[in-house]
Amino acid sequence: MVATLVQPTGPAHTRVLSVGAARGDLDVPNDDLVGPIDSSDEWIRQRTGIVQRRRASKGLNAVDLAVTAGREAIERSGLALEDIDGVIISTISNVAVTPSMAALAAHQLGLTPAAAFDISAACAGYVYGVGQADALVRSGVCKNVLVIGAEKLSDVVDPTDRSISFLLGDGAGAVVIGPSDHTGIGPTVWGSDGEKWDTISMTSTFEEYREAPGVVAWPTLRQDGQTVFRWAVWEMAKVARKTLETSGIEPGDLAAFIPHQANMRIIDELAKQLKLPETVAIARDIELQGNTSAASIPLAMHALLAERPELSGGLALTIGFGAGLVYGAQIIELP
Repeated sequence: MVATLVQPTGPAHTRVLSVGAARGDLDVPNDDLVGPIDSSDEWIRQRTGIVQRRRASKGLNAVDLAVTAGREAIERSGLALEDIDGVIISTISNVAVTPSMAALAAHQLGLTPAAAFDISAACAGYVYGVGQADALVRSGVCKNVLVIGAEKLSDVVDPTDRSISFLLGDGAGAVVIGPSDHTGIGPTVWGSDGEKWDTISMTSTFEEYREAPGVVAWPTLRQDGQTVFRWAVWEMAKVARKTLETSGIEPGDLAAFIPHQANMRIIDELAKQLKLPETVAIARDIELQGNTSAASIPLAMHALLAERPELSGGLALTIGFGAGLVYGAQIIELP
């Protein structure tokens, strides 16, 4: 007689129960960065919409920001620590290849023995994490999952690089995903375009740096700005429209649009392409926070809800896109 395996099943629906945030402790205005790139405050504002960015001081690492954001999300969820049995962190800012940032954060948050792992999907990473958490809860593998996007991008910035140095900030955003009696997270639409892998990348590999440390500089982030801009606007508008269609939602049904905070011009152009009505609140956290990659969507959500608490319970289109090139989108009910 062949033994029968037991396969867990979970609730039919999930939702975002709460959101938390942590921002770098330093305000860095444009004027502090323009010298090395021979630029101006006006040039940065016109091209990106950024007035300042938040960055973390020396000794304040991405995992510290992750723990702070995660703690707020847990407290706001009203759940007991033992009810959270999964931790997913999206980051490209871990100071060690291993162990994972998620394992350390779970320990510091008192969530042991929760399953914990990192994912590397850069600016799409938060959406990827929510998609995985949704599946884990609905499959019955986890009861509730803490999802965190955490970055300290100031550690991988060359202050003389005109392509990206002035864009980046530091922070972490967190959400708790749990069961719901109705659909609070729509289908995740995601993918990648590896042909453009080097469009947003590092200036060199760690192998190259190791082999020639005096010749090859410490690897830092760089991008082909024009290519990224065109791809983000035209291709991501298609992904956003597919997400609306797959979820059975019209633009007018949305309460908010919370895209990755890559560039204000990209945000505004995407909203225009989607023909969003004026009733839809658009997150523009980039103005004072900068681009925080995996952390940008939950940080923007946190700021938008703090400013507009009446949006709670409404539907928001979230979309992340960036290095890889990877992308992901889903419609959620705001906590």
